[in-house]
Amino acid sequence: MSVQDYLDKHMLSRKIEDAVNAAVRAKTSDPVLFISNHMKKAVSSVITRVKARQILDSRGIPTVEVDLYTNKGMFRASVPSGTPIGMYEAVELRDGDKGTYLGNGVTRAVRNVNEKISEALIGMDPTLQSQIDQVMIDLDKTEKKGELGANAILAVSIAACKAGAAEKEVPLYKHIADLSGQSNLFLPVPAFTVISGGKHAGNTLAAQEIMILPIGATRFEEALQMGAETYHHLKAVITEKYGAHGCHVGEDGGLAPNISREGLDLVKEAIGRTGYNEKIKIAIDVAATDFCIGAKYDLDFKSPNKSGQNFKSGEDMIEMYKELCNDYPIVSIEDPFDKEDWEHIRNFCGLGICQVVGDDLLMSNPKRIERARRESTCNALLLKVNQVGTVTEAIEVVKLAKDAHWGVVTSHRCGETEDSFLADLSVGLATGQIKAGAPCRGERLAKYNQLIRIEEELGDQAVYAGEDWRQS
Repeated sequence: MSVQDYLDKHMLSRKIEDAVNAAVRAKTSDPVLFISNHMKKAVSSVITRVKARQILDSRGIPTVEVDLYTNKGMFRASVPSGTPIGMYEAVELRDGDKGTYLGNGVTRAVRNVNEKISEALIGMDPTLQSQIDQVMIDLDKTEKKGELGANAILAVSIAACKAGAAEKEVPLYKHIADLSGQSNLFLPVPAFTVISGGKHAGNTLAAQEIMILPIGATRFEEALQMGAETYHHLKAVITEKYGAHGCHVGEDGGLAPNISREGLDLVKEAIGRTGYNEKIKIAIDVAATDFCIGAKYDLDFKSPNKSGQNFKSGEDMIEMYKELCNDYPIVSIEDPFDKEDWEHIRNFCGLGICQVVGDDLLMSNPKRIERARRESTCNALLLKVNQVGTVTEAIEVVKLAKDAHWGVVTSHRCGETEDSFLADLSVGLATGQIKAGAPCRGERLAKYNQLIRIEEELGDQAVYAGEDWRQS
């Protein structure tokens, strides 16, 4: 083939001429660079390679990281993991070899990406998120992604989402908003973990987390400052009352003094010391499934010397929550009852005292969400992307929640990575709330710091959810 034939076949003369004309119109001082970039934009991007590896999450437990390549570059994503795995959520594929990482290795999931998923996705347009996710779902063929592993599928899904944003030359949060049909973007109110308990800490506090929500801030940057200052004042309060050993932290970075209900008093005092007072509210993640025994709730389940006198019925728990909400500025309670205790959750939610968030209750499962909507069991969804397994399905469950006029909390997991995808997801889906742990520890701050960058990038268009944290 002659040079002229080659030029004609690929219409290169016309494309180069268009690029040169564009450079002339732009009056660029570097025409070679301009023409190079112009030509790159003229080429549609496709997935050329998908490579996975095993890395460690914030607990030192293996998880999956993926590098997805297009002719525009490489895009990396890593997935979080939680514990324990619920029966209604997508399956994390682990090796089960007790001699390696105590059975928690993910080399099977990594191999599935490298040998099966990669082959299926090569040549696909990274902007077509739903098609990419559907190819992986069809390849898996199981209801809960147990064949390939939700950890394998989600890592690829997130990496593809990042590649799609790059192809469209828009920020990741804007690409996610486009995928979901969301026109209004909001910076979410952060639910900072300040005290850890339950199975996330070695103290005797039954509830898993006490959080603060700076709903009175005017910008996310201010909310982050309020959260960090309160956290440090709380460290001082705890040190004064219990000594420095009381400032050990749990898995999410929350402080973990050996306390029970008095934790709310400590947080209230810390808020008072900041001077923010009414601008900061309190939320609790009870995680009651962890201490439900039959039809009773054992608030002493972590105490080495149980008295046997702190078992509460569902009705007792409702009365306790009513009292707490009356005594403290509590605006949100997550999983106040066991995941199968639909009756008491529904009765408590019906009181309209505060936001009632479904985590273990819902597990981001569409069928569970539909039932909760039908029975008015809760009024907020805790979105954990790895519980559904793809970006597309996460978008769909958020739509279900918003159609029911629920609040939505974009949530991390106890096993996190430094990937900041969650921040862009919360803005792109306008969830209004984000739960990413304490204002300390790198894997948690990766999300909060990314939100600072997004707010800066949006400039005058940035809107902090603030007082409208549930209506976004």
